Amino acid sequence: MYKVSLKENRESEVEFKDNNILLNGSDFHWNISKTSKGKFQIIKDGQTFNAEVIDFDKETKAVEIKINNQIYSVSVKDKMDQLLKKMGINSLNSSVLKEIKAPMPGLIHDILVEVGKEVKKGDQLMILEAMKMENVLKSPGTGVIQSIEVEKGNSVEKNQILIKF
Repeated sequence: MYKVSLKENRESEVEFKDNNILLNGSDFHWNISKTSKGKFQIIKDGQTFNAEVIDFDKETKAVEIKINNQIYSVSVKDKMDQLLKKMGINSLNSSVLKEIKAPMPGLIHDILVEVGKEVKKGDQLMILEAMKMENVLKSPGTGVIQSIEVEKGNSVEKNQILIKF
């Protein structure tokens, strides 16, 4: 069973059973057909809806869908997500950052952040030169930089702490 949320306050249960879709325990009948890449036509209760997938984040299981020119944010929680929530672990992906370690030995080519800066997931932190290649180290989550443990030009070993949050 999946829990599907349209915004945080509207949650529904979706279950696939014997080639049927159950929405909150009741049969859900619809016809959906793909019209082009990311675009669909949905027929439900005699009404036709045009839908387009605007954005899809596989990691957070969040989808932004435009239906008849109105945008909806939808999140899907599978059994594992529901179990983690029940145990009080809402998301492994949003865990608090503590530190960034060097993924391999190399030379710090550039530091792109400073102490006190708030970073978001995917922000570039520093450039590590290893095996004659420049590797951009990105933030795996959100946090505020407490200290930078290396300087530009330093050699680092694998798993050496580079940044503390």
